[in-house]
Amino acid sequence: MKALLLTREYPPHIYGGAGVVVGQLARALRPLMAVEVRCFGERSPAEATGEIALRGYTPWERVGPGRDGLRYAPALETLSIALAMARDPVDADVAHAHTWYADMAGLWIRTVHRIPLCVTLHSMEPLRPWKADQLGSGYLLSSWIEKTSVEAADRVIAVSRQMREDILAHFRVAPERVVVIHNGIDPNQFRRTEARDVLARRGVREPYVLFVGRITDQKGIFHLLEAAPKLPPGVQVVLCASAPDTPEIEARLKRALPEHPNVVWIGEMVPVEEVVQLYSHAAVFVCPSVYEPFGLINLEAMACETPVVASAVGGILEVVEDGKTGVLVEPGRPDALVTAIRALLEDPARGRVMGRAGRHRVEAHFSWASVATRTREVYQDAIADFARSAES
Repeated sequence: MKALLLTREYPPHIYGGAGVVVGQLARALRPLMAVEVRCFGERSPAEATGEIALRGYTPWERVGPGRDGLRYAPALETLSIALAMARDPVDADVAHAHTWYADMAGLWIRTVHRIPLCVTLHSMEPLRPWKADQLGSGYLLSSWIEKTSVEAADRVIAVSRQMREDILAHFRVAPERVVVIHNGIDPNQFRRTEARDVLARRGVREPYVLFVGRITDQKGIFHLLEAAPKLPPGVQVVLCASAPDTPEIEARLKRALPEHPNVVWIGEMVPVEEVVQLYSHAAVFVCPSVYEPFGLINLEAMACETPVVASAVGGILEVVEDGKTGVLVEPGRPDALVTAIRALLEDPARGRVMGRAGRHRVEAHFSWASVATRTREVYQDAIADFARSAES
């Protein structure tokens, strides 16, 4: 079997959880089958490994944003890349698209090259209406791309049980075609370390509360900022936050920061070895998202033995065990964040117990080897169904 993975992000050029997942999935699948990845952006031959074929694509300049700064241009750029991905020869047995950016490429490949399509939803456009601020009327196009591709796919992979329910509620797709495969994590890559040199270099002092994520309303970063002044004196809030949805939301964050002297902003995607140090020595990791289909960052923190305070939404409910590996709170409630964070700060022994339990949960339930095995089974089912439908 050979799988063709289609994605916007692929390491090392990533800005969110989907890119991390695709990179790890490709590596985990490789011992089981041949793997090719097609992604956005030019890639040099040196970036490809001997085991995974890699090809990068750039958009057609004619549909780019240009000097007029059209807000729907990114959606049109996406379609131009999808056309190029579908135009090139395909020798795979199954296509696997990740996020709406790659969905249409998958659908066109299914149609032109006659192979089954699997689509993994890492989030859902109908549940992210704020994306209209980012794409303008292009949000209507991204929503159409996602809906059309999902409803035509041979298998739809949800990253949580809650997402499966959302898919069935928002799209016309047969329930038997929607399967749940949780994301995984490499517990050897994310493991507690005693090293602290990154903290000194970044101006971070203990005790501190850590946030890792994109600058977007979805991640609840401003709810955490609202909570920050109510934390005990001497406690820092470290925002490891980059990849803003829009220039406006980044400007909003910059305007807010001077009002929060206990907040340290690391405005870049830091290397894994650095973020592992940040996770390892945080008193609490906070994920205040208002929408989170899975929440890979919670697994990363748990793998580093850090207790988690997170919103009780989406896939987080299937990752964080309330009272065991962390504390779940109602989303959009800065006061609830303050109460949960302060409780863990005041009882560090309880936090250490939760941290160890989190590490154990990661090792027991979220390995990439099991994710790859389950994914192969889904591919096999899709291939078999596609063959039967072609015969009828």
